[in-house]
Amino acid sequence: MLDSSLSSLDETAQETRFSIVIIQNSVSDPLSEVLALSGLRAACSVRLQAGGTWALQFRPIELKFNVVRRGECWSRMDGMAPCHLRAGDCFVVARTPFVLASGPDVEAINASDVFSHAGASAMFGVGDDVELLGGSVSLVGPAAMELLDALPPALIIRAGSGGASSFGWLLDELDREWQSNQAGAHAMCNDLLRLIFIHVLRHRITAADATDLNWLGGLRDPVIAKVLRAIHGAPEKSLMLAEMADMACMSRSGFTALFKTRVGQSPGEYVTRWRMQVAASRLRDGTDNVATVAASLGYLSDAAFGVAFRRVHGKSPGQYRREALR
Repeated sequence: MLDSSLSSLDETAQETRFSIVIIQNSVSDPLSEVLALSGLRAACSVRLQAGGTWALQFRPIELKFNVVRRGECWSRMDGMAPCHLRAGDCFVVARTPFVLASGPDVEAINASDVFSHAGASAMFGVGDDVELLGGSVSLVGPAAMELLDALPPALIIRAGSGGASSFGWLLDELDREWQSNQAGAHAMCNDLLRLIFIHVLRHRITAADATDLNWLGGLRDPVIAKVLRAIHGAPEKSLMLAEMADMACMSRSGFTALFKTRVGQSPGEYVTRWRMQVAASRLRDGTDNVATVAASLGYLSDAAFGVAFRRVHGKSPGQYRREALR
């Protein structure tokens, strides 16, 4: 009797575990899928302590994350008013030179000159009135531009906002890992920077004006988000406008107008672009040839696949694959 009961419990547990796996695998997450194709790589992690009158100019590779751990300073960027930063404030800069300084008008020198001698931790000026932690990443995958174009040149998360504490904690962990020299530290840094970037994107989705969000705006609209999940969840399918409009419970014209307003592209353009991002990722892997990748994405003709690929990436699939493998 006891054996029978235990056997029944084991079967129930197995069924429960099986059900959980099915639920997890059935949900498409467009942002996670774009991130997976973005090729995010850690570039560096640094600490800066500064005091007195000082100013440093930074030139980010792609994205630079920073948090003011102590004190206050100013950030400056061409075309934007100087911004006063206080302890706990976090800021992200995308591909744009910027200055950190003790005041809004102090002349800056190149930060690279300071860090080339100091390494990952530098002191500048007189004293240590302010301390900042920073991390840099590059994005080299096929979907990199999708993410970079969705961010403004500078994004500030104030200490009083809901997201700043998590941002600061992640940068603290990044700083500790980068300097630890422990086994797996580089992998940890990559993962922490990935978490920081996701945190920034989430903050952007929830806090920004919908008109400034580019394709991320679609994730904030429940109707469009449902369609985006279908597009990203099945790149092998070329979804027709009628199918997408039915998912949204809208007319074709109404759905097309709403999709373009939220995402910045027509539904058909978005479907093709995403399928070609997936294609580029598979071609970069180097394990499949062009014909295999075309077939895996539902193309019956290599020629049709080539036309769509060239329209998105500006070169043929074969040329893209050869350049990636080199």
